[in-house]
Amino acid sequence: MTVFYALDILGTIAFAISGALMAMNKKMDPFGVFIIGFVTAVGGGTLRDVLIGKQPVIWMNDITYIFLIGFAVIIAIIFRKKLKHLQKSLFLFDTIGLGIFTITGTEIGINANFHPIISIALGTMTACFGGVIRDILCNEVPVLFRKEIYATACIFGSIAFIILYHFNIEQTIVYISTSLIVIAIRLVAVKYHLSLPTIYSKN
Repeated sequence: MTVFYALDILGTIAFAISGALMAMNKKMDPFGVFIIGFVTAVGGGTLRDVLIGKQPVIWMNDITYIFLIGFAVIIAIIFRKKLKHLQKSLFLFDTIGLGIFTITGTEIGINANFHPIISIALGTMTACFGGVIRDILCNEVPVLFRKEIYATACIFGSIAFIILYHFNIEQTIVYISTSLIVIAIRLVAVKYHLSLPTIYSKN
């Protein structure tokens, strides 16, 4: 198992749990919980693969992802009472998935010889759009479209990944350090209430 594949699996599990927690918070039935967990886990990667013309998309080509998502959802359901602070748990797993998927998406762009800006866009899309689909299906305004530091964290992490990758730094160090950059930026932004300015008209 490569480091890339291991990280992709970890990110899939984290986002599946994130989606399952959101669905349970919305009082959905078990099927609804699985569907939300599923689209959260693979939504961003599916969109990325479709845009770059990779067919079949990653989860159709490896049944392991389906089993992992099912396992993660079951774990979330079983331990839901222990996850008393669902919002905090949701935030934690969402942040972990965000950090990991930013890196995996960026590397796919680099390996496909896309321009760095396109690779950054792919990394951000991979990380964010599963959560966007989750929020829309759960009748929430997606975090990506609010003033919270969300996609911005992905962009900085993706830029750091490209720079370190360019200097041929050891692969594992690049993966871990840049994932932690995304996670750290997100955690610090929420802890200290940092956000982007909103643009609105005064009535």
